[in-house]
Amino acid sequence: MNPVVGIDVAKDESEVQAFLEKGKPYGENFSIKHNREELDKFIGFLGEIRSITGRKPVVILESTGHYHTPIIQCLEENEILYILLNPIISYQAKKSSLRKVKTDAFDAYQLCVLYYKEEFEPYKMRGIHLLNLRNLSRQQEIITNMYVEAKLQFHTILDQVFPEYRKVFGDLFSKVSLLILKEYPTSEKVLESNEDDLSNSIREYCPSRSALWAREKARKLIDSANQNPFQKVMYQSHLFNLNMYIDILFHYQGHLSELESQMISLASEIEEYKIIQSIPGIGEKIAATIISEIGEIDRFNHPKKLVAYAGIDPSVYSSGKFTATTNRITKRGSSRLRHGLYLAVLCGIRSSRNKKLKEFYDKKQSEGKPSKVALVACINKLLQWIYALLKRKEVFLDLS
Repeated sequence: MNPVVGIDVAKDESEVQAFLEKGKPYGENFSIKHNREELDKFIGFLGEIRSITGRKPVVILESTGHYHTPIIQCLEENEILYILLNPIISYQAKKSSLRKVKTDAFDAYQLCVLYYKEEFEPYKMRGIHLLNLRNLSRQQEIITNMYVEAKLQFHTILDQVFPEYRKVFGDLFSKVSLLILKEYPTSEKVLESNEDDLSNSIREYCPSRSALWAREKARKLIDSANQNPFQKVMYQSHLFNLNMYIDILFHYQGHLSELESQMISLASEIEEYKIIQSIPGIGEKIAATIISEIGEIDRFNHPKKLVAYAGIDPSVYSSGKFTATTNRITKRGSSRLRHGLYLAVLCGIRSSRNKKLKEFYDKKQSEGKPSKVALVACINKLLQWIYALLKRKEVFLDLS
């Protein structure tokens, strides 16, 4: 016998269907809630199937964001073999049915049927270090997006209060810039003070810079206040919002700094991180993102599988006598890995840090390839290098 248990995962509870062997369902489907009591009953149910068939059943379920994590942890704690399926695969299998049915019970049933049709590899458990690094990397991306949105909203408010302030500091979002704007948010506030007071405030917020630099910024601040189209602020709500967004920006900056520190600290304990970072053009943050998304390289037995996982493999379209000559990449893999590789390629070729990659890019362009096509080819090449280095546990050598 070849028992399997299909689980259709939802937010708070999941539907379960078991098969003892192909074409032989076991009992009726039932639902389990994602709490300890019902998960323990589910483990007991798996034990019941094992006693009937003499074999441990395999559990098959779809990857559903984070909703499946309570079940996965329970299965791993009890050393149950499971298959974590890409939803695209199960979706295509459901579409092949002549009957249009969509219920949780039917989905769990179909997962079992699919198990007997295809040969799936059991899910390979990943190390805690890499999973922690991946969680931090993904959280950093989320906070970064929120930070960018806050900056856009901040610009909108600043345009209605003190647009000329942008000319004062090179980095509008530096600590000294935001603190000075918080203390002197309007032209009135600036012009009520003298150059010495402004210079002293700037030195206080940025003691590492010289008095001459602070005085120069104070003069620029006064000039900006004089040129500001809003000499008087009519809406106090704008000042309230400006102050609020300054606090929000500081808040996000603090979290991003802490996340980056945690990521680098954790990544430095991982051997693969140092290997990835040896490639010219790949810095600390990009290396952490790449290695956390790839995980253990043993999960991939061929470089093409890693390329497909990153979603940079070309799609193929052929029908009858027609075969497409221009094909886009599939983009079905990890978007975070793909973005990290893209940044690594840009850093490597634009500054010519990675001479081998720059030569490859120039070669593709000399063949008449468009810039984007050449970039994708470089990403593919870089990923194959990464695969080889991680497999051999060697660092990158630029032999150019």
